Amino acid sequence: MRQMIPLAALTMWPMTAQADVTISDGWARASILASRPAAAYLTLRSDEDDQLIGITTPIAGHVTVHGVETDANGVSRMSAIEALKLPSGETVTLAPGGMHLMLIALTEKLEEGTVLPLTLTFASGAKIEISVPVLGPGASGPEKE
Repeated sequence: MRQMIPLAALTMWPMTAQADVTISDGWARASILASRPAAAYLTLRSDEDDQLIGITTPIAGHVTVHGVETDANGVSRMSAIEALKLPSGETVTLAPGGMHLMLIALTEKLEEGTVLPLTLTFASGAKIEISVPVLGPGASGPEKE
């Protein structure tokens, strides 16, 4: 019986070592064509320092986090972010005009009124599966009540 207690404690360790990440306000914008990239947005908050290191969905060849950089001449361009830092206790928002998820090589277009399944992978080892609503092609976010 004594040998079972340490074994049980070891099997629980990986669960308690992972950061607790909260994901909210997720949504995606409907796409005009499957041949064009689409974008999704969400808000993340972690209770410990962590990093978002991967995103997958069954309807895209790959998903990356993109940020927007503005150079000294005021010209903005998108650039891929390999690992999105999630500082402990801070809210990180992906929103139109700023950081966002870029869905590339869609196998089908995103239709308004459907949901987009996403799996987010974190450096802590956590994997979180979510589904976000797909809003209209001109949407700027879910309406707040």
